[in-house]
Amino acid sequence: MHYEGIIIRPPSEAYSILLQITVGCSHNKCTFCGAYKEKRFRIKDETTILNDLSFAARHFRDQNRVFLLDGDALIMPFGKLAWVLRKIKEHLPWVSRVGIYANTRGIKSKTLEELVTLRQLGLGIIYLGVESGDNVILKNINKGTNAETLIQSGPKIRRAGIKLSVTVLLGIAGEARSLTHARKTGEVLTAMRPNHVGALTLMVLDGTPLGEDFQAGRFKMPPPKELLVELREMLLNTHLCPGLFFSNHASNYLPLRVRLPKDKAHAISLIDSALKGEIALKPETLRAL
Repeated sequence: MHYEGIIIRPPSEAYSILLQITVGCSHNKCTFCGAYKEKRFRIKDETTILNDLSFAARHFRDQNRVFLLDGDALIMPFGKLAWVLRKIKEHLPWVSRVGIYANTRGIKSKTLEELVTLRQLGLGIIYLGVESGDNVILKNINKGTNAETLIQSGPKIRRAGIKLSVTVLLGIAGEARSLTHARKTGEVLTAMRPNHVGALTLMVLDGTPLGEDFQAGRFKMPPPKELLVELREMLLNTHLCPGLFFSNHASNYLPLRVRLPKDKAHAISLIDSALKGEIALKPETLRAL
């Protein structure tokens, strides 16, 4: 398989065939992210994509899912992306689901009818980085979107029959705006109605604008117990029926798997126990991206 640069995929796509159809991220301006800084965004040529599909057809016959890289491959023009999905069906007919990263710009660029067509061609899940529902924070981190656009994106994907998995970032608001970020993020998640929510904890990276702010003392990361309070507030304000809310990423201090709405009270109780010191938090040395 032909890969350029570091490859990043969702944890749930660990056993998927990874097909890189774009290189980098079309936005690539988020202050906290260093994943694609060394890549200039472009769409890969058809010959390279076809060669990778031929390789996958020979070597990955026991894998029934495909994930399309890089950072926001849904930004591809509809016709080009539909061509990729048709070629996946042609070369890998046993594949049952295709997943893809997206941003709100890519979602907005597709009509509902086009999204339905992509679903009919095999696109089964879209992964969207929400990070925060607070417009102040979205502007501060240069996310390139706002709460209103995020809220419009979620139901559009669901109406097309495509599953939606979103990520949010604990700690991204720093200390001063932590609870506002948590509350507003819960409200946006409720309006978006995703199938899955993954709450990650911010890992400040050197070489990023946020990393520079952290080193200079302009950004203060909340301590672990304040991050638990933030998680608690976010979960309290997230009302999905049904929905899955996970905070079991390697970056998190307290792993939770919450089926909403039925598990919410139990999850809040676990957070409260952790805040009292009755449940041990993950050691700093074991946290990772």
